[in-house]
Amino acid sequence: MSEFQLSTPIAFIIFNRPDTTERVFAEIARARPPKLLVVGDGARANRPGESEKVAACRAIINRVNWPCEVLINYSEANLGCKVRVSSGLDWVFEQVPEAIILEDDCLPHPTFFRFCQELLERYRDDQRIGMISGDNFQFGHSINDDSYYFSNINHIWGWASWRNRWQSDYDVSLKHWPKIRDEKRFRDWFGSKFEQDNFVEIVEKVYQGKIDTWDYQWQFASRIYGRIAVMPNANLISNIGFGVDATHTTGHGKFESLPVMPMKFPLKHPTTIFASRVLDSRFWNLAIRKSLIGCFKYKLKQIFLR
Repeated sequence: MSEFQLSTPIAFIIFNRPDTTERVFAEIARARPPKLLVVGDGARANRPGESEKVAACRAIINRVNWPCEVLINYSEANLGCKVRVSSGLDWVFEQVPEAIILEDDCLPHPTFFRFCQELLERYRDDQRIGMISGDNFQFGHSINDDSYYFSNINHIWGWASWRNRWQSDYDVSLKHWPKIRDEKRFRDWFGSKFEQDNFVEIVEKVYQGKIDTWDYQWQFASRIYGRIAVMPNANLISNIGFGVDATHTTGHGKFESLPVMPMKFPLKHPTTIFASRVLDSRFWNLAIRKSLIGCFKYKLKQIFLR
């Protein structure tokens, strides 16, 4: 088999963390994408020294030394997580029809890129599939020897998707939420009351502007449009961003710096396409039993441990 060559554009979301940005950029450089789209937020005026950190992150991008078209979308004002990431991804999908997306603290295994590229091609015209994730939070558990499974959960620590899904589905304002909430239609979506209560409480807080995030809107979009996500049966992403400098993952816990494993090729594809309620429920059960709540991306600690 010939050596893999990445042809899919990579979108890289950066901010104020030169240390993690450096490490993720090194893996992107190894993959040598032909097009790199970089989204960056501006420094906060009330954070001394942050402008220097922002500049240091942007300087890393200037070190691209392989044949690559680099497109830049930097904000000089600070927009915050919700607006900057959502508007940045709007811009990404205006430029390219599909992309692999990495944030500055999501360190990929080298096989992550091939995994995404092959499945972007395989499911490009299958509207049931909304995204491809590099994350596996099953801690070594699987139900078969397929390379991946399908999920109703959008894990976004390293992922990929298509323009036609993002542009048709995503709505940062959650305009459909009040109707879904008031009619209690969310009850049709979950296998347990814990999952339901978690989803409802967080989406309501995002809708009210109490949580500054962009990603639960993407999860909500998949629910209302009936799309599912691809999840690898080997974890391909390690989140190295936990700590006091993080936006959301400010604590420590089981999700921190998870080990990565190589994806084996050729991929073994599932013979059927439906979300695994068994594995999704196992994820939520692990979240309770192993106290993963305290470190989960969406600040579950603030919601459930108050």
